[in-house]
Order: sequence, then C-alpha cells, then structure tokens
Amino acid sequence: MSAPRSAVSRSAAGLQALQRDLGHTFTQEGLLLRALTHRSAGSEHNERLEFLGDAVLNAVVSSLLFERYAGSDEGDLTRVRAHLVREESLHQLALTLKLSTLVRLSEGEQRAGGAERASILADAVEALIGATFVDGGYPAAEQVVQRLLGERIASSEAAQWHKDPKTELQEWLQARRTPVPAYRIAATRGQAHEQTFEVLCEVPSLNLSASGQGRSRRAAEQEAARALLAQIKTP
Repeated sequence: MSAPRSAVSRSAAGLQALQRDLGHTFTQEGLLLRALTHRSAGSEHNERLEFLGDAVLNAVVSSLLFERYAGSDEGDLTRVRAHLVREESLHQLALTLKLSTLVRLSEGEQRAGGAERASILADAVEALIGATFVDGGYPAAEQVVQRLLGERIASSEAAQWHKDPKTELQEWLQARRTPVPAYRIAATRGQAHEQTFEVLCEVPSLNLSASGQGRSRRAAEQEAARALLAQIKTP
C-alpha cells in the first residue's frame, strides 16, 4: 500500500530542507536515501556510507584543525578532533538537521524509539558525509563538514578542550603514583549489528570502581572512566 500523498510531500520537503542545511544538492538522490536508511529497514542500508563518512569526516576535521591551530601539538589536535567527531557531538548535529524525522527504520525499530537513539542519528550524519563524498567528491564533502562544524572550530581554542576521560583518569593516577585502572566487559546486550557494551573500570588500590555503557567497547570504557573521575572529584 502506497504512503498517503501528504506523507510523501512531507518527506520530499524534509529531504529538500536537509540538502539546504547541508549545502549540497545530491545529483544521485538514491545516495541520500541510502544514507538515511538504517540496517533494520532493508539491505540497502547506510553502514558502508557510514564507514566512508567516518574517514572523510576525520580527514576534513584534521585539515581544518591543522590550519586553525598552527601552534598546537599532535596531542592537542587529537583531543580536539575526538571531541568534535564523538557520538554526542554528531548526535547534536543530527538533531539540528532534524534527522529523527527522516531516518528510515523498520516498524519494530521505530516502535522501539530508534529515531531518537543517539547512535543511529550519529551514524546517519557520518553516512550523509560519505554519501556527499560519493556524489560530489572530496570538495563537496569538505564543504558540508565546514558548514556543520566550521563555526565550532573557529570559535574555540585548543586549550578549552578537555582530554578524554580515559586519558585524564590515567594521568591523574600516574601523577599520584597509583596503578592505572583496569577495564573489563561486564555485559554485552543486543544483536550483533546493534550491540551495547557495559564496561567496568576498576582501581583496586583506591577501592574504586564505576561502570559505563556505549555502542562500542571503547565508548563504554570512556563512560566508565568518566564516572570514576566523577567519584574522585566529588568532595
């Protein structure tokens, strides 16, 4: 059964608005639709475009930071880039682009709240960047990334960006001659393509531990380290 004409019109209007916000009009609309299609919605999903978009995003952001922060060392640049391209930042971009109204999900995923899930929306942002690269080449993708992140980069200073939680925790412990924390997976939930990891961060010498969750082991470790740092810093 075909979708109501009003729904089709809203979808078309949303895609047009998205392209205006991105600053790129797709010559291959199929790429745009694929970038917005979650694995649950069919075989023509966005994971390959997400893979490509992640690489392009990191390359463009690295170039912009290299030019912006001429006096910064590799460590500072790496921390700034990590902050800009992390899931939380991409999720905020997705909300600005209203992707929750445009992502294509299975009925089951839709009912489960997938359209609001940070990981799905962040992945869609990367997929859109990948689709732009395929559609218009590196210059087009670079223009989109500059449009999305250029203001944040230009209005920031490297010194304002914090180290990631794992690095901060490790340096805090080392400065006090305390053994570095141990991380272990406490649980893994969900299907293989949409897993959630729970990781435990432990510092036995201080009798401290904290847990964190994320869609990858690395993300979960960062959240666990963040939680343990909160314990340490609480008076």
